[in-house]
Amino acid sequence: MNLCWLASDSAPDAFPDVELALDEPEGLLAAGGDLKTERLIEAYRRGIFPWYENGQPILWWCPDPRTVLVPENLHVSRSLRRTIRRSFFRISIDKDFAGVIAGCAAERAGQNGTWITPAMREAYLAMHDRGMAHSIEVWHDERLVGGIYGVSLGRVYFGESMFSRMNDASKVALVELVSLLQNWNFALIDCQISSAHLQTMGSSLMPRKRFVELIARLCSEQPNPAAWSAKNST
Repeated sequence: MNLCWLASDSAPDAFPDVELALDEPEGLLAAGGDLKTERLIEAYRRGIFPWYENGQPILWWCPDPRTVLVPENLHVSRSLRRTIRRSFFRISIDKDFAGVIAGCAAERAGQNGTWITPAMREAYLAMHDRGMAHSIEVWHDERLVGGIYGVSLGRVYFGESMFSRMNDASKVALVELVSLLQNWNFALIDCQISSAHLQTMGSSLMPRKRFVELIARLCSEQPNPAAWSAKNST
């Protein structure tokens, strides 16, 4: 099957049906296009996300199955609960979105390069400026030590990446995010691809067809009006 190529001037919704995604590499659906906010919104609403490296064209993915986290299914270990009770960290919402992206983009041990290219960084900063992308920051002694960022559409939070510079910092960010989303009547967190870290926190696999049908409905529903309105430190 030939890969679908998107022209940079193609319509934002010019994605092929997600069922046409390749089996190898798993979930690769299309290449090309651009990272303008309008195209990114259309992609997320259809269950598609960009993921590529420097030197590659923009690659668009929709794997099957999909890794998701239902907020009510979050698992918090006893050791993590102790860390949270100690109030060792300070948490904020949307206080340093750029800093979180920079933390996620930083090269990590055993990793060669990063998929968060300068173009990707600018694209999500633009989404943040328009109130569609949000971050949770974790601080220690006024230093940003962890966080998570993603896209918020309707009652779905599409998680993009998280980072940690201290033990448990990214987990604390996820726990805070889930708590907020529950209060705001969100129904689902998209985690994209499975990992051991996410599995221990309660993520599960969902067939692509069910995932796409579910988010088509949830993205058109409104969360609690208070969602993302409180951006002060906690």
